Amino acid sequence: MRLGVIDVGSNTVHLLVVDAHAGAHPLPAYSHKIELRLSEYVEDDGRISTVGADRLVEFVHECLVIAEDRGVEDLLAFATSAIREAPNGEAVLARVRDETATDLQVLSGEDEARLTFLAVRRWFGWSSGHLVVVDIGGGSLELAAGLDEEPDAAISLPLGAGRLTRDHLPDDPPSTEAVRALRTSIRADIARSLRQLTRTGVPHRAVGTSKTMRSLARTLGAAPSGEGPYVPRVLELKALTDLVPRLAAMTHAERAELPGVSASRAPQLLAGALVAEASMDLLELDRLEICPWALREGVILRRLDWITGD
Repeated sequence: MRLGVIDVGSNTVHLLVVDAHAGAHPLPAYSHKIELRLSEYVEDDGRISTVGADRLVEFVHECLVIAEDRGVEDLLAFATSAIREAPNGEAVLARVRDETATDLQVLSGEDEARLTFLAVRRWFGWSSGHLVVVDIGGGSLELAAGLDEEPDAAISLPLGAGRLTRDHLPDDPPSTEAVRALRTSIRADIARSLRQLTRTGVPHRAVGTSKTMRSLARTLGAAPSGEGPYVPRVLELKALTDLVPRLAAMTHAERAELPGVSASRAPQLLAGALVAEASMDLLELDRLEICPWALREGVILRRLDWITGD
């Protein structure tokens, strides 16, 4: 069957259409996205602005038309931290529902971690043994670990690259003091949750997902996306540690000149690198293998499981 997923994230709103059936992996058929950046339409009290809600409703309408044109039989829609944490999140959801007849399901941070873990497990398979997964989004960091398709530990921390950039690194380039303070804060936040992950055992395979991870790996020499999803890509801790001070010294425009970094993502690359470095260092991971599947694919896979009764 042809499935569609509307993913409302902190940075991007993305419609992914896939062809899928039991016993086969979902094949991407069409992709349509906009860098809405809901996290930037947040007012001083944390509420999503009217303009942000207007743009979200408009894009959901656009996605529905495209989904119909592309023959989508089953359409799922979900939202993550940008709406989950907004004081008026329920009102924004109600407006989307009333004006588009689309019921956006808000995932908890733990659900994000669990579904991303499922996608990584299905991508790499059972031979990977004990997995640990690091997923850096725009609004939050998800960490998960375990032996099965359901992780033994799944946590979410408010350490998204976009959020940290907005709240802690407003200058271009940032001051040395601001970078140092953010680095210290990130490490303290991760360290407080570390035991939940480490008590599950030593991982046989460590994996990173998300656009931030892919951009960092590409900047450090990984194959471009045009070479396809099956080319192995890795992020090495030593190379990342060397990269961080270079990123800190660059302007946003200079970062946008790096391989795999768009102008819109360049401002938050440093914060993402600090989170990735801290996660890898504290979890004692020398390298992360980059997985092309993440939360969207996890949502699709879980839906397929439900449809087929698995």
